[in-house]
Amino acid sequence: MAKQVAAIQNDWLPALQAEFKKPYYAELYHFVEQEYRTERVFPPADRIFEALELTPLEKVRVVILGQDPYHEPNQAHGLAFSVLPEQRVIPPSLKNIYRELHEELGCYIPNNGYLKKWAEQGVLLLNTVLTVRAHAAFSHRGKGWEQFTDAILRAANSSNQRLVFLLWGRPAQEKLPMIDREKHLVLTSPHPSPLSASRGFFGCGHFQRANDFLRSVGEEPIDWQIENI
Repeated sequence: MAKQVAAIQNDWLPALQAEFKKPYYAELYHFVEQEYRTERVFPPADRIFEALELTPLEKVRVVILGQDPYHEPNQAHGLAFSVLPEQRVIPPSLKNIYRELHEELGCYIPNNGYLKKWAEQGVLLLNTVLTVRAHAAFSHRGKGWEQFTDAILRAANSSNQRLVFLLWGRPAQEKLPMIDREKHLVLTSPHPSPLSASRGFFGCGHFQRANDFLRSVGEEPIDWQIENI
């Protein structure tokens, strides 16, 4: 994890630097370091902050906030909801996201779950918690990541741009109070997991509404289509 702090080289570093000096971060650091040493933890340690690396603060136009990383092998790589291109089994939550995109925008269902294309267009693919123990969803909850992702969201909220925040699931919606809803478009729904997608994620219209808002503030819409590999 130490080299990851140093690896944030872009404009997120000054925005987050104060967090690295706070007592909670020291505790989080030691907890996560111990977990990587003694347990199987995802994503790989050198990819914890991949979302920040691929989507610099000044480029953020949309924030998609989920819960925590995928907890099965060869899935999580630091972008919420995404899996690497060689992983051909698309996780159920992402399948439901693709289904909603198909219904809303007519996007075809791709043969992979690699969402780097979104990140490079300014979609910050963030979870409320950035690491997880294998086979144990939300196992790193309450260890300090929530405070760190609060800082990320505060930095995005302070952007000179007007952004779209998509908050999926209860942990994401707990961040609502720190977002200026008069300045930014904030949309909430249940998490796209199979347990909750049918309670309001399906039919939410978030992708179309995000693009409509971006156009209204003079920004290019997001090309949400992930292509086949």
